Amino acid sequence: MRTITSINKAWLFSDSVKEAPKALPTDWVALDLPHTWNGTDGQDGGNDYKRQTCYYCKEIEKSALSGEKNYIELDGANSTAEVFWNGKSLIVHHGGYSRFRALIPENDIKDTNLLVISVDNTANDFVYPQVADFTFYGGIYRDVKIVSVPASHFDLDYFGAPGIMVTPVVNGKNADVTIESFVTNPEGLTVAYKIFDGESVIAEASVDAKATKTTITIENAHLWNGRKDPFLYKSEAALIKDGEAIDTISTTFGCRSFKIDANKGFILNGEEYPLRGVSRHQDYPTKGNALTYEDHKRDIDLILEVGATTIRLAHYQHSQVFYDLCDEAGLVLWAEIPYISRHMPTGRENTISQMKELITQNYNHPSIVVWGLSNEIGIGGSDEDLLENHRILNDMCHEMDPTRKTTIAAVSMCDIDSPYIQIPDVVSYNHYFGWYGGDTDMNGPWFDKFHKMHPNI
Repeated sequence: MRTITSINKAWLFSDSVKEAPKALPTDWVALDLPHTWNGTDGQDGGNDYKRQTCYYCKEIEKSALSGEKNYIELDGANSTAEVFWNGKSLIVHHGGYSRFRALIPENDIKDTNLLVISVDNTANDFVYPQVADFTFYGGIYRDVKIVSVPASHFDLDYFGAPGIMVTPVVNGKNADVTIESFVTNPEGLTVAYKIFDGESVIAEASVDAKATKTTITIENAHLWNGRKDPFLYKSEAALIKDGEAIDTISTTFGCRSFKIDANKGFILNGEEYPLRGVSRHQDYPTKGNALTYEDHKRDIDLILEVGATTIRLAHYQHSQVFYDLCDEAGLVLWAEIPYISRHMPTGRENTISQMKELITQNYNHPSIVVWGLSNEIGIGGSDEDLLENHRILNDMCHEMDPTRKTTIAAVSMCDIDSPYIQIPDVVSYNHYFGWYGGDTDMNGPWFDKFHKMHPNI
């Protein structure tokens, strides 16, 4: 069976070495994860914080590797990370806000093994973000785990995805729930699905592990209805061999429908549902972005206290802890990648990989209704390369997830006739009337003008 083991404790850290060590150091700083080296110097609003490559290392005993396949799983390391196992590089990951995994080689497991992770937040021209009004905290600032599985298991190699996709479609009083899982080495196996309402199993299905997609109807479905009633079901998938489950995964999901109408706004489950809320970054004083569950929960509680119904998660993928809390609270989310402020022609592949990670890792969250392609990327104008980058991302989002909309955050000086604003399904504007200039009374006339010119956007 799958086992997940936290390895957050008892790491060694150095900001002075130039390469990965071959043996356990004796003079490094001892610390626990999550950690950032910019918890203090990254919080004064300036650009003089430490941006460099730093190293983390610890020993892993053979007894911690209980599976036929064993993975190192990192939930977030900013912004480029390389994982070394017994001196050999396993993976290089570009992007500081998403989960990624490294497969431990079966032929290189000793009684005691050296795990080293380098993390680099220096400036470059191919990993987003590079220009923004927030700190690019360096460090392993989310959890690190060992995931151990049998040789046949639910997939762990595709863009950090959980291995299961649940797509509910509301159909009158019912919901048709399509479940698909992804199996490594599926020969001769089946997948058994269950849907739970609380502790009760309300539906089951069994499918061949080579073709795992199936649709189950929930009659008189209990809808996920925003803050009014954020009801969640759970779907479980078990990989069956000779009548026994050898791997099991699960996810919560919500049944809901929504539309975004140019005249009526956001409509949830057939009723107009005003979106009023906040934007949220993942940092706290002295901690930077190395947040605990309690920090995430405190943010949610404050957001709910002011009566918000929505959050824009600026400007990158947030912690799975936070998405789960939003599902449970009924908050409507805009989730986006850090394609922000300055278009980099050499960064296209990174926007694609970060978007694939965002969608695959967060597909099952009912709180998310739009995928954000970019933020204020047209502040300096747009060219064909920028437009093509957006078209690629927009088409890819629709292909990977036809159930949600795409959006961008344009900025006031962006020409409202620009082809850039006509690419996504939904256009949003960052206006600073009353902040950098003008006054807040300018918002209404601006939007009236925009709506007159683009009545269907």
